[in-house]
Amino acid sequence: MNSFKSTPRFYLDTSVLGGVYDSEFDEYSGLLIQKLFQGEFIAVLSEITHKEILAAPQNVIDLYTSLPKEYMEFINVTQESVQLAEAYILANVVRRKKFNDCLHISLATILGVDALVSWNFKDIVNSRRIIGYNSVNFDLQYPSVKILSPQSILS
Repeated sequence: MNSFKSTPRFYLDTSVLGGVYDSEFDEYSGLLIQKLFQGEFIAVLSEITHKEILAAPQNVIDLYTSLPKEYMEFINVTQESVQLAEAYILANVVRRKKFNDCLHISLATILGVDALVSWNFKDIVNSRRIIGYNSVNFDLQYPSVKILSPQSILS
């Protein structure tokens, strides 16, 4: 029996990188980023993450630019991801002002990543919202998306 397991792909939202410099989240964000540097997973980052990072403090930008490119996958927003994000808004999963969060989720869904990883407990890592996102995904014949905090990924 072959015990080979493919490298997991985790879509990281901006809060994971910012969490390295936040005393509430630094332990698990730091450990997750360390595992990225060791090649234990592929970090999927989008143009949305990129734009959000550029508005972050300099230490977060520096961390972002130092990430190992060989363990990263960069993706762009597509018309399909915008339409799926709109569907989350229309289903009242979250408010329109959280559209970028919906884009993170739609991109992770469409790409079929192993998990979307975030510290955003209000609008992303929230059981009621996850049910809502996955209900829309089901209705539109997309796969469900797993959404976890860095702490959950490492447990």
